[in-house]
This record gives sequence, C-alpha cells and structure tokens, in this order.
Amino acid sequence: MANVVDTKLYDILGVSPTATENELKKSYRKLAKEYHPDKNPNAGDKFKEISFAYEVLTNPEKKELYDRYGEQGLREGGGGGGGMDDIFSHIFGGGLFGFMGGQGRSRNGGRRRGEDMVHPLKVSLEDLYNGKTTKLQLSKNVLCGTCNGQGGKTGAVQKCVACRGRGMRIMIRQLAPGMVQQMQSVCTDCNGEGEVINEKDRCKKCEGKKVSKEVKILEVHVDKGMKHGQKITFGGEADQAPGVEPGDIVLVLQEKEHETYKREAHDLHMTHKIGLVEALCGFQFTLKHLDGRQIVVKYAAGKVIEPGSVRVVRGEGMPQYRNPFEKGDLYIKFDVQFPDNNWISPDKLNELEDLLPTRAEAPIVSGDAEEVDLQDYDVSQGSSGGRREAYNDSSDDEGGHHGPGVQCAHQ
Repeated sequence: MANVVDTKLYDILGVSPTATENELKKSYRKLAKEYHPDKNPNAGDKFKEISFAYEVLTNPEKKELYDRYGEQGLREGGGGGGGMDDIFSHIFGGGLFGFMGGQGRSRNGGRRRGEDMVHPLKVSLEDLYNGKTTKLQLSKNVLCGTCNGQGGKTGAVQKCVACRGRGMRIMIRQLAPGMVQQMQSVCTDCNGEGEVINEKDRCKKCEGKKVSKEVKILEVHVDKGMKHGQKITFGGEADQAPGVEPGDIVLVLQEKEHETYKREAHDLHMTHKIGLVEALCGFQFTLKHLDGRQIVVKYAAGKVIEPGSVRVVRGEGMPQYRNPFEKGDLYIKFDVQFPDNNWISPDKLNELEDLLPTRAEAPIVSGDAEEVDLQDYDVSQGSSGGRREAYNDSSDDEGGHHGPGVQCAHQ
C-alpha cells in the first residue's frame, strides 16, 4: 500500500493508491461510459467526480501534492482550476477559490467573485452638508457581445496543454527526505487563462480576450451628513469576465479642506477675529453657512470675550446621516486682536483707566532695588543667553589660564 494521506479520489475511480497509469485509464473509461450524462441522465455529479479524480491522479504534480498532503495540498496548489470549483466543493466541501489568492470570494458559494473596483471621489464640505447628485464616468470590461464571451467560434477554445488548464505551473523540488519545496508561476503559454484559441478562430472584436472595454456612467448620490472615508457601493458593476460574478464598484468619499470650517463628527469648528473693543463691549457679525444662508451672530455688550475662548451656536453644525433634521453644533473660537502701540494719546489713558477695572496696588519696595525697562523682543533674533554662554564656556588660552572673571575651585 502506498503511503498516502487521503484515498477519496482513488475510491471514486475504484482503484488502489498503487494503481498504474494504465489501470487508472482503464477504470476511468469504464466508469465514464457508465455515468456519462448522455447515457445515464440520472448520474448526477458522478461523471464530474470521475473526471476530476482522473485529472488529478494522472497529473504527476497534482498527484504528488494529493498523495503527500491530501485535500489541503490541492487547495494550496490550486489543483482544481478550469471551472472545477463546484465539484471540488462537492467532493471535499468548500471551494477551491476561497484558498486561491487574488480570485475573490463567491456571494452564493457558486461562481467565484471578481475583484472590486475602488475609486476615490472628492467632495466639498458643502456637498456633505447639502447632499449632491453627480455623474461619474468609468471604463470597465464587459463580456464581448459578438462572441458572447467565448473569445471565438464555438469549440475554438482549447485547454492549454502546458498547464493542463490550470493557468499556473507548479514545480516541486525535494530538499530533503520528507521535505519538499513548491514553486508556482503563471503559465506563459496561456497567460494564466488556462485556455488557448487559435488565431484564425479568434473573435475579431475582442481578439480572443472574451471581453471589451465599455464606458459606464454612474449616477452617484451623496447624502446629507456623509463623512470622509464613507463608501458608496454599486453592486455587481465592476469588470465582467467569463464564469466570474462581477465585483462591486466602490467609491470612497474624500473630503476637501474648507477655508472657513473644519468638521469633527457632527460639529463644525471655525476661528473668528475680533478687536479689543468688540471683546469688551460686545459685537455683531455675519457669516455665510455651508448652505448659503447668512447667519447673524450677536454677543451682548458687557460680556467679555477672552483671547482664545470658544462659544457655541447650537444646531448649526452638520446634519446627521439619514437623519438630516438633527444637526450638530457650531463652535467659534475667538482670536482677539489687540491694538498697536501709540493707538491712544497719553492724556486719554487716564480716562480709559477710570473706565477699566481697578488695577492691583503697586508693590512696596524695601531695601536696595534696581529698576529695569521692558523692551520689544524680536523672535527671529533669538536669545542673547546662548551667545553669553558660548563666551563663558570658551576653551583656555594658550598659557592654560582661564579668562577674566573665571575662577577654578581647588580641592
């Protein structure tokens, strides 16, 4: 008895794992005649099982994978291919394509699913506030209407001999007893399609590619309250391919930066500049909202606005997604602009001081004290402290003596 981990495919053909190629062929022919759909309409999937088992066991690469690793070896090596996913699932449970990279998943467990087409869609903050309907033009593959996705005349498509219809070539190299290395590459004869079509039999429109390019116009509805990064999906509108369920077209919203407002969840934030007199005596100003409305913002006289403080306008933020009558809030941060020097005559300062809150009493100076003046400071000139430290930390002179004002401590 050969050392194999699974005998299910051998059992289907009614042979032992030590069966020769001639024995496999003989058994296959006998069973094929008995269970062929033309001769036995009640055979169900039996003929497909027999064909699948025969294809695997007569392929040296697949047979070695199956003998060594069983079902898992076929899954990882893509041993079904060529439209055999359903029968693989029927025999072992679970399709091949869930284990083959880049093939996508099936929605209903039948045909494998194509890749999704993902596109960014730039939208303004006004679009997200008001909602918007726009049209987007995309190019995608569709099944050729001339050959109905066959690539050529009926019967012109032939299974690739080089890769046996798998689209991939697998090389197995033994590194040590019980240890093998498997290498997989795309078949160059069929470019990974698993099928070839003679040039004379190819469809003139698609040139044997089975698909052609088509421009698709999508009507995109951006609803009020949608967010940056939110997705709009068009099911089954991605590229078409023979035997493949089309994937989705997925649009990802990309919010453009706004010159006035910044969004945080359902709230809006902005900064507004006011003068000192407005900060002390109240103010009124207008701002244009995202829907074009002119909003008048009032602040009562006598209520002081501190520099950097924030006030809120309730219900003037972003609408909630799918509940647009409920809105967040608008937060306004105030940047108080103080007047320049010499903005008031000295004789008016006393009058101003009489109007302002009483200043704190001057501190009582006792003992020796030195009076200094505050001067304007230019940030671009930096601090003089760094230059003074560099001077004090300079290296010794040639005689090894320290400079003036520097003393060494002796212990």
